[in-house]
Amino acid sequence: LIHTAYANSVQYETLIVLIALLKRCYQCRSRGELGSCKDPFTFNATQAENERGVTAVPCASGWCGKVIEGQGSFREDDYDMATQRMCVQRGPSDSEDRCAYTVYNYKKVYMCFCQGDLCNGDSRMSTNAAMMAATVISVLEVLLLSRLIN
Repeated sequence: LIHTAYANSVQYETLIVLIALLKRCYQCRSRGELGSCKDPFTFNATQAENERGVTAVPCASGWCGKVIEGQGSFREDDYDMATQRMCVQRGPSDSEDRCAYTVYNYKKVYMCFCQGDLCNGDSRMSTNAAMMAATVISVLEVLLLSRLIN
């Protein structure tokens, strides 16, 4: 009985870790026309592994961000414009995805928050919920099958 309880505990902890690992954010920074971080962001997770300066990092909070900073109108030809994608410690207090002007590191910026795996790669900041749901369901099936076998 103790062995079974321990095994179930390990399985649930493994599931929690797997779910946490599913939430990743792109991490990069580009200035002006240089670099690969600017919009349009054309990489998927596999392509990002091979792109210098772009990584997909685990994000414990599950909240990703994109910051656009620059002078004036945020035009694409603005040399001072910079784009940064990252994991943020926490999202908005109402837990809603959004983009808005704000002050970040003492600068006025346009900042977007989204929750989901690699959601800060899409210019619309959408999530890939179907892929995440399929993975979670697969893990749950494995856990249930192993429980039935024991």
